[in-house]
Amino acid sequence: MPHLLADYPRNAAVYHELLDAQGKVRPHWEALLAHLQRCSPAQLDQRQALLARQILENGVTYNVYADPDGTDRPWELDLLPNIIPAEEWQQLAAGVAQRASLLNAVLADIYGPQRLLAEGLLPADLVYGHHNYLWPCQGLQPPGGTWLHVYAVDLARSADGRWWVTADRTQAPSGAGYALENRQLVSRAFPELYRDLRVQYLVGYFRTLQETLARQAPAGGETPLVVLLTPGRFNETYFEHLYLARQLGYPLVEGSDLTVRDATVYLKTLGGLKRVHALLRRLDDDFCDPLELRSDSALGVPGLLEAVRQGRVLVANALGSGVLESPGLPGFLPGICERLFGEELLLPSIASWWCGEPPVCEEALDKLDQLLFRGAFPSQQFVPQFGPDLKPAQRAALAERIRQRPYAYVGQERPLLSHAPVWEAADGGLGTRPIGMRLFAVAGPDGYRVMPGGLTRVAASAGATTLSMQRGGASKDTWVLGARHASSEPWQWVRSLGVADVVRSDPYLPSRLVENLFWFGRYCDRCEGSARLLRIMLARYVDDGDDPAALQAAVSVAQGLGLLPDARPPGEDGDDGEAEEELSLEQRLVQAVVGKDWPFSLRANLQRLQWAAASVRGKLSRENWQALVELHKEAQALDREEVDPGDLLEFLDRLLMSLAALSGFALDDMTRDDGWRFLVIGRRIERLQFLVESIAGLLATPAARDPAALGWLLELGNSSITYRTRYLASAQLIPVLDLLLLDGQNPHAAVFQLRQLHRSLEILGERFELATLPDLAGIDARLNAWDLARLEAACSDADAAALGDLAALLQSVASAAGQLSDQLGLRFFVHVDASQQTQSL
Repeated sequence: MPHLLADYPRNAAVYHELLDAQGKVRPHWEALLAHLQRCSPAQLDQRQALLARQILENGVTYNVYADPDGTDRPWELDLLPNIIPAEEWQQLAAGVAQRASLLNAVLADIYGPQRLLAEGLLPADLVYGHHNYLWPCQGLQPPGGTWLHVYAVDLARSADGRWWVTADRTQAPSGAGYALENRQLVSRAFPELYRDLRVQYLVGYFRTLQETLARQAPAGGETPLVVLLTPGRFNETYFEHLYLARQLGYPLVEGSDLTVRDATVYLKTLGGLKRVHALLRRLDDDFCDPLELRSDSALGVPGLLEAVRQGRVLVANALGSGVLESPGLPGFLPGICERLFGEELLLPSIASWWCGEPPVCEEALDKLDQLLFRGAFPSQQFVPQFGPDLKPAQRAALAERIRQRPYAYVGQERPLLSHAPVWEAADGGLGTRPIGMRLFAVAGPDGYRVMPGGLTRVAASAGATTLSMQRGGASKDTWVLGARHASSEPWQWVRSLGVADVVRSDPYLPSRLVENLFWFGRYCDRCEGSARLLRIMLARYVDDGDDPAALQAAVSVAQGLGLLPDARPPGEDGDDGEAEEELSLEQRLVQAVVGKDWPFSLRANLQRLQWAAASVRGKLSRENWQALVELHKEAQALDREEVDPGDLLEFLDRLLMSLAALSGFALDDMTRDDGWRFLVIGRRIERLQFLVESIAGLLATPAARDPAALGWLLELGNSSITYRTRYLASAQLIPVLDLLLLDGQNPHAAVFQLRQLHRSLEILGERFELATLPDLAGIDARLNAWDLARLEAACSDADAAALGDLAALLQSVASAAGQLSDQLGLRFFVHVDASQQTQSL
C-alpha cells in the first residue's frame, strides 16, 4: 500500500502521539506502523468491520439518553490501539496511585476530624455547598479505612507532552469494563502484534478488586456475598454493569432486589433472603437510600445507610465520595498533598480558579475571555461556557452571574488534546482524532494498584475540542508496553473450590430476575401467537380468492383477543364534529403489526420482549442475545410511514423464524434451574391462554365448521402438518379440536400445556411452600371429559348449544391460567404471604 504517513494530518499546535516534533515516528509506535504498512486497506477495513460485528454480537452498548427511538447504541471502538511506553507509564501509574491515596485521605478527613477545613487548606463552601456532601455520613468509619475502593482519573496531554488531570471520578467510576472488552476485541484483531509487543495484561486490576471487597466485607466468618448495584437497564453504561458482574462473579441487582432488616442488607432471592456483605455500586450517592438521603429515589435501598453506619455492610465506593468530583477541588490538592504526605503532587491538574475566594475570583474575571467556566457543583443547571466563544454582552452577563454567586463557579484553562491515529475506512488511510485517557486504580492491601492500560476516549471529529461519548465519541484500547507480571494471568478466583463447594443451581437468583424471565417467556409466546394470527389474516387478505368467511372469522378472533384495532375507535370525531372515515381492513392490519399508537400491536409487544430480555441478559447465551438483536433490527426496518402488506408478510415469516430460534435456545442453551422453569411456565401460560381463547373465539362465529377457518386454526396452533399426516382430509371440526385441545402428544395442544404446567408446579412445590393454586389436574380432567360427540348432533340448536358450552369451558381454562399467573407473581415476585392471597377459581 502507499506509505500510510504520506497524507497524515499534522498540527504543530498539538501533541501527536504517533509523531515527534520532527515528524518522525516515535519508537514505541514503529512496530504497529510497520505492521499496518504490510496490510492492504481492504485487510484493515475487514478488521475494523470484524470489530463492529463482534460488538454487535456481544451486545456491547453505550446508551445515549437523547436517542428518540431507544437508548441502545453500539459501542464505538477504533481499530488502532493507543500505545504508551513503559517509562512513561511508570510515571503515570505513580501519579495515579498517589492521587488515589490522597483523595482517600481527603474523604477520611472530610467525614472525620475535618482538620483540612479547620486549617483553611480546603474551603468550607466547596465542601458543604456540594450536594454530594452527605451529612448523615459524618463520623462513618468504612471497613479497612478505605473510602475509595476504585478510582478513575481523566487525563489530557498538552502540546509539550505533559499529562494533565481534567477530572477525578470518585463516586461510581465507569469505564473499566469497557477497557477490558476493548482489550479482548483489539487483541484478536492484532494477535501477533499484541504478543510480540508484550502488552501488559489488565486482569490483575479486577482480581485485586475481588480480593479487596472479599477481604474488607464484614462477613463474620461467612463466605462474603458481594453484589453489583445498578440503576437499571436505562443507565448509559448498563452493558458495563452486566459485563463486570459476569466477569467478577457478582449477582447484578437493582435497589428493589435488596431489603434491610435489623440494619442488615439482604438479597431477595427465589429461595428467600440471603445476607449481602458488600455492594459494588454504580448508583449515585444521593440515590442510594431514600430513607436518609434523596427521598424521591426509586433506585436505592431504604435503610442502607444505617446498615453502613452499624458496620454490617461494605459499600464501594463509600457513600459521600461524590463530593470530591467538584472541579473547584483540584486547585487545593497540591497544598493538601504537602500537608498530608509531605510530598509534591505528581500529576498536576489543569489550572483552575475557584471563584469563592475574592482575589481568585477577580483574577478569573480578568481572564474571562480566555477561560472555560463551569459550575462548581454537579447540581447546578449551568452549561459550561468558553469565554473566547462569547460575545461582549454574553461575557458581561456571565461576569455578573459569577459576582452574584462566586462560590458556585470555577474558571479553568481549556487544555489542548493530543492527537492519535485512527483508521478511516472511507479514505483507506490514517486520520487523526483528539484523545484523552481515563485510568483506573483499585485499593489493595499495600496501597493502590493502577490498571496497566485504560480507556482512551476519542473525539467525534478531527476538529473537536471536547470528548463526549454521549455526543458520538469513540474509544481505543490502551496498550502499555513493558514486561508482563507473572501474577497478572490467568484470572483466578479469590478462593479455591472443592467438592463441598459444588452447587447445581444459582443460590442467589433475585426474584426480580425470575419475574423478568417469566415475562420474557410470556412475551416470546405472545409475539409468536400474534405474528401467526396476523400472518393468517394478511395472507388471506392478499389472496382475494380465499374464503371471505374464514378471513372474517380470523378478524373476529383477533379483535376479540385485543390484537386488532376497531375500524373506528369510539369517540374519534373530526374537527367539525362529524365521524372520521372508518379504517380499512388493510390499515387495521398494518396498525396491528407496526402501529406506534396501538398499544397491543406486535411492534409494542416486541418492544416489551426487548425490555424483558435486557433485564435478563445475564442469563442469556451470546447466540440467544444475537437472535434478539436480529429480531430488533427486523422490527426497526419496518419503521416507516407506508408499509406494503407483502412486506409485512415477509417480515412476519422472518420474525417467526427468529422466535422459533429463541424457543430453541430456551430448550437447549439454558440450565434447567428455577429461572428457566419460570421462563417455561410463562411460555406455557401464554400459549394456553392464547390457544383456548382463539378457539373459543372461532366457535362463537358462523365459520366454526368452515374447513377454511379450521385450516387457519390448525396453522395458528402450528399443527397443520400433523393433521394432514393423520387424516389426509380437509380440516373438520372434531379432529381439529381433538388435536388442538386433547392430544397430549401434541406440544401445542391445550392439555399438553396444562400437564407441563402441573408438572412444573409440582417441582416448585417440592422446594417452596405454595399457596393454593388453580387445580390444573382438575381442569385437565374437565377438558378431557367434554364429549366431542355432542358436536355430531344433527339438530342445529343442539349444535349451537354444544359449541357455546365448549367455548365457555375454554374461557374458564383461560381464566384459570390468568389466575395462576397472578398468584405466582404474588408468591414469588411480590413475596405476599399465602394467607394474604385471595383464592378463587
